[in-house]
Amino acid sequence: MLDWTDRHCRFFHRLLSRHTRLYTEMVTTGALLHGDQGRHLDFNTEEHPVALQLGGSEPADLAACAKLAERWGYDEVNLNCGCPSERVQRGAFGACLMAEPKLVAEGMKAMKDAVSIPVTIKHRIGIDKVESYEFVRDFVGTIAEAGCEVFIVHARNAWLQGLSPKDNREIPPLRYELVHRLKREFPQLTLVINGGLKGDDEIAEQLQHVDGVMVGRQAYHEPWQMAGWDERFFGTAGPAGSREQVEAEWLRYLQAQVEKGRPWSQAMRHALGLWNGEAGARRWRQVWSDHKLKELPPAEVAAMASSARSGIAAHVAEHQAHHAAVHATAVSAG
Repeated sequence: MLDWTDRHCRFFHRLLSRHTRLYTEMVTTGALLHGDQGRHLDFNTEEHPVALQLGGSEPADLAACAKLAERWGYDEVNLNCGCPSERVQRGAFGACLMAEPKLVAEGMKAMKDAVSIPVTIKHRIGIDKVESYEFVRDFVGTIAEAGCEVFIVHARNAWLQGLSPKDNREIPPLRYELVHRLKREFPQLTLVINGGLKGDDEIAEQLQHVDGVMVGRQAYHEPWQMAGWDERFFGTAGPAGSREQVEAEWLRYLQAQVEKGRPWSQAMRHALGLWNGEAGARRWRQVWSDHKLKELPPAEVAAMASSARSGIAAHVAEHQAHHAAVHATAVSAG
């Protein structure tokens, strides 16, 4: 989720669910150790629980970055061993690390020895043409011996050559049964499944077999789905009332960004799916995406977007009422 789940995105998602754990975009150890740490690590206190996702392979560097994560207040450090992009491979981390389980185990142990917060891992079920269950079983077993207790498993192979990152999310077949089998073989571990899951019923079905479900692009593109997760999966009321209330809270956040000298458009791009599935959603998105409006105060743009959406919604409601009246007349005449 590089360039997607930044702090603005995570703040928006927290308006929809209090208890869903949020993950940062992957940050490399080099960027943290030699770059602008604040830019990569600062987050809003409202985001808790939130995990820092790391990309790297050198145990000493991973340990140093885990310490930074703990110092900044993150609730978890997660090592990415699932990203298949060529850029990540050139840095010798991501999915290619699944071929070096002992090195990964050394990194996990170094992080666990360095911090008191949970250290977890995200990985695939295999790489390239290696599709045997034994491969991922042995990988998990080796990492578990280093003290890791939480495994987030993307239930596809990662093709390191010949497929783009996008194709790697779609072409290798999903094999949920391998993750279910891992849970049966390692009942003491926390197994979280990832990959291709969309509807709440699908999520609930997976929770019959594993301990958790990670949802990425579905939550980003259809964020309102998250509004029901606290009640359904955590048994407690969520923060979201109506979409209008969430939009009002989000508008206050956008205004706060402006007052800090930041363009509101950088944050707003993450919330464009709020009204998806509702009448007028497309027009609402168009207004917020209009480059000519980006210099206006967010409240003014919000008023225009709301007016555009409401106008479409009213037209649709009028059409539906007319259709229902015609149908009732036809039934009466019959």
